[in-house]
Amino acid sequence: MSIRLYKAYTPGTRNRALSAFTEITKNKPEKKLLKKNHRNKGRNNRGVITIRHRGGGHKRRYRLIDFKRNKYNIEGIVVAIEYDPNRNARIALINYKDGEKRYILSPRNLKVRDKVISGSGVSVTLGNSLPLEEIPLGTSIHNIELIPNRGGQIVRAGGAAAKILAKEGNYITLRLPSKEIRLIQKECFATIGEVSNNDAFLVQSGKAGRTRWLGKRPIVRGSVMNPCDHPHGGGEGRAPIGRSRPLTPWGKPALGIKTRRKKKLSNNYILRRCS
Repeated sequence: MSIRLYKAYTPGTRNRALSAFTEITKNKPEKKLLKKNHRNKGRNNRGVITIRHRGGGHKRRYRLIDFKRNKYNIEGIVVAIEYDPNRNARIALINYKDGEKRYILSPRNLKVRDKVISGSGVSVTLGNSLPLEEIPLGTSIHNIELIPNRGGQIVRAGGAAAKILAKEGNYITLRLPSKEIRLIQKECFATIGEVSNNDAFLVQSGKAGRTRWLGKRPIVRGSVMNPCDHPHGGGEGRAPIGRSRPLTPWGKPALGIKTRRKKKLSNNYILRRCS
């Protein structure tokens, strides 16, 4: 993965930094692994905007990703590394020996013609999926299950990886990309390696138009609004927010206020929260 920088031929290229897509080996997706992707654009079932700054953007089709990796002990060969518009990681097309094809999240440094397999007792090599209890300490892993057989739910973003710190009883201690340390059941599956496209955080659109292509609408600061629109609004010229703390448009505390439920069931499994 590499980033392509542009010379300032136009205002839009002055600060542009985009992915070079050097690892992509196939441009057109597998038709049988596609489905329609209706996006709600931030609206609920009544058409009311509940999440601001979403809408527009290029039409996308969803790639069916195998997060469960439940083709146990059947070897697959990497046929292609592809782009996925719905995530910042790359995806790999796997052709299994029984003829079925599936997409998986592509680990970093996975190449075409590499072999992958999932199941208990398989080797600890890049792209293989196996239970946490069988993975050595210090191994980088991704696509981790929180509940056995539910499929990978965490550590799926580009460049993300968790590490196994300890094993004790029925639980494995992991350090997540957020630096949170957490317990997970030893039967849960995880995939070996770091998620591909580790330079995703370096991407800069360079112009507002490209951000609109991605389905993101403009964000307006509360301090430039009127008092009727935002608690930070009003005043002559550039004025302070006029409150003891920053607030959301609806008057709730913002910036640093914890919103996680205090009685959430999974609190018992978190040993140290992210800083």
